[in-house]
Amino acid sequence: QVQLLESGGGLVQAGGSLRLSCAASGNIFSSNAMGWYRQASGEQRELVATIASGGKTNYLDSVKGRFTISRDNVKKTVYLQMNSLKPEDTAVYYCHVSQWGIDYWGQGTQVIVSS
Repeated sequence: QVQLLESGGGLVQAGGSLRLSCAASGNIFSSNAMGWYRQASGEQRELVATIASGGKTNYLDSVKGRFTISRDNVKKTVYLQMNSLKPEDTAVYYCHVSQWGIDYWGQGTQVIVSS
């Protein structure tokens, strides 16, 4: 069983920064890619960023240059540094990992960006 615990969300003014963390526990291997998704109210969940075990990253076009995903394989933790935040970044952010065909999600952390 794998558990994911996010932290770091909150309320921030436009232009500000937040750093999200996702700590994984249980029977999880560092060879898995990990990612961050977000879901705004009334919208579908969308992929924000992913990072492979070797460090290769991919980003949603609208966050490129502003968000940075990173990971610490020893701590089994993935991070999302969010800079120059915009009101449209407001959403619940979820950590995700897929292992052996099973998708695992964290409980989500709320990010609110005020204009």
